[in-house]
Formats: sequence, C-alpha cells, structure tokens
Amino acid sequence: MKSVLQTCSLTKKYGKEKAVNKVSLNIEKGDIYGLIGKNGAGKTTIMKMICGLASQSQGDIKLFGSSDLKKGRKRIGATIEQPALYPNMTAKENLIYYNKLLGITDYSNAQEILSLVGLEDTGKKKTKSFSMGMKQRLSIAISLIGNPDFLILDEPTNGLDPLGIKQIRELLLKLNYENEITILISSHILGELDKIATRYGVIKNGELIDELSAYELEKSCEKCISLVVNDSEKAVSIIKNIIKSNDYEVLENGVINIYDFLDIPEEINKALVENSVLVSNLTLKNNDIESYFIKMMGED
Repeated sequence: MKSVLQTCSLTKKYGKEKAVNKVSLNIEKGDIYGLIGKNGAGKTTIMKMICGLASQSQGDIKLFGSSDLKKGRKRIGATIEQPALYPNMTAKENLIYYNKLLGITDYSNAQEILSLVGLEDTGKKKTKSFSMGMKQRLSIAISLIGNPDFLILDEPTNGLDPLGIKQIRELLLKLNYENEITILISSHILGELDKIATRYGVIKNGELIDELSAYELEKSCEKCISLVVNDSEKAVSIIKNIIKSNDYEVLENGVINIYDFLDIPEEINKALVENSVLVSNLTLKNNDIESYFIKMMGED
C-alpha cells in the first residue's frame, strides 16, 4: 500500500513540557485511522503539526511518501477545532466564502459538495438555525473544498446525539469508499470509532502507546479462555489434537488464548494437567472495546 502519512519521533514542546513526545504514525492509502486518547492527550496538537498549523520541536513528517510538505499539504482537507461558520450565511454562501479564501474562483463545486455531505436541500436556511449535526457536516464540506486525498478531522462527532453520530459515520464511510479519501479522525470515545476505523493509534500523555489494526483490536476484545502454562509447545499440541480447537493464539510468556470451546474450561484444564502441562492461571476474558481502552489508559 502507498503511504499517505509517516511521522517519525514527532515531538512538540511548550517550554519544558512535551505535549507530544516521539510519536511515529503510519497511515496508508485507504485507511480510516482512528487516533484515540483522552482529552488533552495530544491528539489535536499532532493534527496541527501535520497540517502545518503548529511547528514541531523535533521529528519528521512525510506526506504521500515525500518530505515536500508544502506540496503534500495541498492534498489535505482538515477540520480542527471547528472552523468558523458564518451564522447569517447559508451553507452554500459559507462554502463560496471559503472558496474565495483559498483563491478558487469557480464556485460550481459548492452545490456538489453540499450534495456529498447531505446538505443539498438547506436552501436559504441560515447556518445559525442548523442543528449541531448539520454544522458538523458543513464543517466537513468546507474541508472537502479542493478535492483532497487525505482528510483530517478532529473530534467530528463531539457533542452530537446518536442520530448525528450515525450520520457523520455514514458520511465518512461514503467519502472513504466512494471517493477514495484516506481519513485520520480523532476521538476520546473508542466506541465512536470502532464501527468505521480500519487502524488505530492510541495516545496517552503525548505518547503513542499502541498502533493496531481493527482486526487486532477485535481479537484483543474477543471473548476467550486465557491460559498461562509452563510449556507452550506441548500445550498447543494438546489443544489441537485432544481438545480439537481450531481457534487459538499463542502469546509471549506462556500465554495462550482459546477462542472456541468457551463452555468447557474445566475439561481444557484437566486435559492439560493430565498430560503434564502446568496451568498457573486460567481466566475467561470478555473485554468490550471501552473496557480495553480504559485498560490501555491505565485506569480502573
């Protein structure tokens, strides 16, 4: 896959304090990359540095495989900390205004973009009368001016009701699938990202503590019997040939997760012990995604 964004040891200092510390992200073409972390973790600062709205103290950024950031940033659309919407203008007038700011003199794209985000029927309605969800979609519409290949969205579902969140989610999936736009989206609520994100970066206190695929996250949260044994190789042979499990995972330090046969933990333990495998721990794990995130953040 082609690289859209690479950061290497990206760091931002304010005085002696590091708001972002040695963050190395990798985003490939077609990704919907969820940047997840608590409020104040450094997500917005990372996005600002990528977009050129803040300078990095250390580290490197590559866009579309190149260090020519001026050229690469022309292919980015971004909504960071909510762009100003002019309350006495219509959605189309707002788009035309931002076209002018970017030096675009052909405004024929305005109606097309409004249709793309589902605001084509707002007509003469002023944005001061828009719902929060409509305002968020208009903000995304503004970021689509210039037909970007890479969209950066800072907490676009923040403050929305469940319907508004669903509408934004469907819009982002449409932009990704139909318009082939790679997306970087931040949130402090993992449950808002897990229905759309293909990859994740987890930020804690300005540091990237994990980067994983949606499949890896799903596996981490999947219900399983987790064993700690003294002989992984022998245990695997028993799990395959005696228990007949086809869905297991061998980890470090003697940990084995079994994803089938969840209703017979006693028999699994008995089979291992009878074949001279010491089981020092056996637990039934059932993490949901929010619980996994809380654990990653080191919270109770």
